[in-house]
Amino acid sequence: VQLVESGGGLVQAGGSLRLSCAASGFTFTNYGMRWFRQAPGKEREFVAAISPSGRTPNYADSVKGRFTISRDNAKSTVDLQMNNLKPEDTAVYYCNRQDYWGQGTQVTVSS
Repeated sequence: VQLVESGGGLVQAGGSLRLSCAASGFTFTNYGMRWFRQAPGKEREFVAAISPSGRTPNYADSVKGRFTISRDNAKSTVDLQMNNLKPEDTAVYYCNRQDYWGQGTQVTVSS
């Protein structure tokens, strides 16, 4: 199993970023996928999840209405569109499938 995130960067508050996770080594359509994040000095926290079909996303309250998770089963990718970013969204963002994690991608939101 391999999960590789991309798309992080530095953005001003109110801006947008789109993260992508490329998955390989397993049958992608069999698994729900999730995004987590970890800010400096804090525990890793759940951000968003999507079912294998892509029809039932769910979100942490802190990002609901601003972030959108989606997946492309043909490409084995799961994306996280992040709009109206806030400084408190600054963290390393991780793609997750059950016990497997990507290496993370840094998102920094300046005020």
